[in-house]
Amino acid sequence: MAKGSVVGNLAKDLGFSVQELPTRKLRVSSEKPYFSVSAESGELLVSSRLDREQICGKRPACVLEFEAVAEDPLNFYHVSVEIEDVNDHSPKFTQTSFELQISESTKPGARFILGSAHDADIGTNALQNYELSPNDHFSLTNKEKADGSKYPEMILKIPLDREKQSFYHLALTAFDFGDPPLSSTAQIQVLVTDANDNSPVFSQDIYRVSLPESLCPGSTVLRVTATDQDEGVNAEITFSFSETGQVSPFDLNSNTGEITTLNTLDFEELKEYSIVLEARDGGGMIAQCTVEIEILDENDNIPQVIIQSLPDLIMEDTELGTHIALLKIRDKDSGHNGEVTCKLEGEVPFKILTSSRNTYKLVTDGVLDREENSEYNITITATDRGNPPLSSSSSVTLHIGDVNDNAPVFHQASYMVHVAENNPPGVSIAQVSAWDPDSGPNGQVSYSIVASDLEPRALLSYVSVSPQSGVVFAQRAFDHEQLRAFELTLQARDQGSPALSANVIPHILFLALFPQTSTSLSLGLRTGEVRTALALGDKDAARHRLLVAVRDGGQPPLSATATLHLVFADSLQEVLPDLREDLVSSDPQAELQFYLVVALALISVLFLLAVILAIALRLRHSSSPTTWGCFQHGPCSKSGPVVPSNYSEGTLPYSYNLCVAQTGITEFNFLKGTEQFSSGQDILCGDSSGALFPLCNFSESTSHPVSFLQE
Repeated sequence: MAKGSVVGNLAKDLGFSVQELPTRKLRVSSEKPYFSVSAESGELLVSSRLDREQICGKRPACVLEFEAVAEDPLNFYHVSVEIEDVNDHSPKFTQTSFELQISESTKPGARFILGSAHDADIGTNALQNYELSPNDHFSLTNKEKADGSKYPEMILKIPLDREKQSFYHLALTAFDFGDPPLSSTAQIQVLVTDANDNSPVFSQDIYRVSLPESLCPGSTVLRVTATDQDEGVNAEITFSFSETGQVSPFDLNSNTGEITTLNTLDFEELKEYSIVLEARDGGGMIAQCTVEIEILDENDNIPQVIIQSLPDLIMEDTELGTHIALLKIRDKDSGHNGEVTCKLEGEVPFKILTSSRNTYKLVTDGVLDREENSEYNITITATDRGNPPLSSSSSVTLHIGDVNDNAPVFHQASYMVHVAENNPPGVSIAQVSAWDPDSGPNGQVSYSIVASDLEPRALLSYVSVSPQSGVVFAQRAFDHEQLRAFELTLQARDQGSPALSANVIPHILFLALFPQTSTSLSLGLRTGEVRTALALGDKDAARHRLLVAVRDGGQPPLSATATLHLVFADSLQEVLPDLREDLVSSDPQAELQFYLVVALALISVLFLLAVILAIALRLRHSSSPTTWGCFQHGPCSKSGPVVPSNYSEGTLPYSYNLCVAQTGITEFNFLKGTEQFSSGQDILCGDSSGALFPLCNFSESTSHPVSFLQE
């Protein structure tokens, strides 16, 4: 059949529709590409020249066996294709001409074996018969050997007379029964010799012997013997192969008739030999015999394991019994020596199933977990049943592919985060971490905030989380008095499909840890509020310098310190000299800021005086004495400061920001009070029992909220 010829519709026989073919990817798994499968129609096609004689030799049945492989799901199908013989070989003689010497004394009925022809075809296409050209003295009969091959024998019908005719030219034709029949012809030259009444006679017409294939070269196979009743030269016998052109692994001693081995014997190459020997006497008379040599198989071939259709990755969610690969076992021996068993070494989640003769399937036999074992190095051992048995092993590495079967896991079940108030915006306050044992995108974790006990709009202005690192950032400075704690629900989510996630709830507490001071002042350990522990008297120090430390609860704990300068006075005039003394030792930048503030204050005072003067002049021309009277001398202010009573414990009605010294520099920063005063309150005047700081701003450097009480 020509290349591309259709053998049959394999897809139809397997029950596949045309729509399935692109996904099932039906193909042929074979060592030699004799056939292929059409991707469009699923037909089995001839892909290379088929030569039955080359593939199967003389075997009566020539069958090519291979596996068809389909994917999604992976499966294997055993296919057998029988190769039918065509009459493409004609019978051929080993020699184009033969020469026979026949004595004139030969009696009618004597038989002479002629050279045989060989036909590579089988059945009716093989050699069937011989014919001899018409002749009065000779006829032909066809003989058959034990192996089924045929050979011709020529029979002498009437006696020969050399004096009348010493030479005969005959034509021997061999033909088969093919359609059309093929034939070939050899020429036979018959020489009539002078009388040699007795021809040699072999002790046996057929010699049979069996030899092991392990027989060493030079070993004796057997010895043939022949006798001749003549005397002298006519009785001297020499032995030879009748077909000298035939290649044989044997040697023959022409004098003794001993047959020995020339080369090593191989049962797998040829199982038997049929040799025709001739015994020729000195008068030219010939006798022939046949030597049948059978080669016995020995277990001299190690079985081989051939792994086919092995995938690059085996997904870890593969179901039990899924086909992984196709195994073919090759052993050239026959019988028990060629029967092979196949097994897997060690404990692995796979097993081997028999598909057909010397063909096995590797399937899954356990649960695969890439996180536990990402690859398996399996060893397949094939052992024959010879004595002793021979075996071989083949190793292959199976890589396990990852599926998203593991959700991220946080390193901690819960997080307790302590944050000092007045933190800088954008600072990192915590970090969560989760790991995912999967690989690739299945193991890449990103973080996000999915819930909180705060309002969603407020949450965005409080904290944020880095999707890559899990670091939680403060979006603003926190005030312990306004917000003491809140909870977040953080989610770790992988990039698998579908994605898996896990949640954790960090508890965030806002506090500042300060130690108690040694003065008549106290400091809140959790709140950072500075309070007077005792009533201040005239004998108490007017100035206090406090070193305040704050420490977190981490491992190891981290801390920071700040210096707080406090000045207690009855009036602002008493405080200003102390403030000036502090400012003198400040750095040039602080002095510049001080002068700018003073200049701004003077400009503001001048502006206020101008406004007051304009109002006074306007009121002076007014007819209302009451309005003008407010600018006259008299008791127009209260005798003491008025402090609202509606404030919670620990919180003052007036709040100030006090700059603390950093790296040895002392700065003060005052801001306006956070409480609104009612009309009639005078914050610039008070009695001798107490005084408030003026509302001025000396610097814009980092500040901490500090509350002061009046004496």
